[in-house]
Amino acid sequence: MSAKQIEVQILGQAYRLSCAPEAEASLREAVARVDAEMTKARDSSAVRGTDRVAVLAALSLASELLKLQKSVRHGEAFPVEEIRRTMSHMNQQLDAAIGQLNVQP
Repeated sequence: MSAKQIEVQILGQAYRLSCAPEAEASLREAVARVDAEMTKARDSSAVRGTDRVAVLAALSLASELLKLQKSVRHGEAFPVEEIRRTMSHMNQQLDAAIGQLNVQP
């Protein structure tokens, strides 16, 4: 497939990006995340240069990514207890449904 050109805004600045058509939604989501992080970095610090704001935003996103990777390695990124509760509840519902089938003539 051919690349698609899209125009996005990050911190009020227009950028023309190229991506595969099937990747557009993910790219736009990433752009929105970067824009939000840069806006937060600009608004919460005395730094005003766009390049410095970009570095602060990149550091924040990298820190978030590293925390997530670490929690995945330690098996903490998934809500294990919630999954167990849901599975238990589903098993109870299945048992009840099977019980009703066995009772009916």
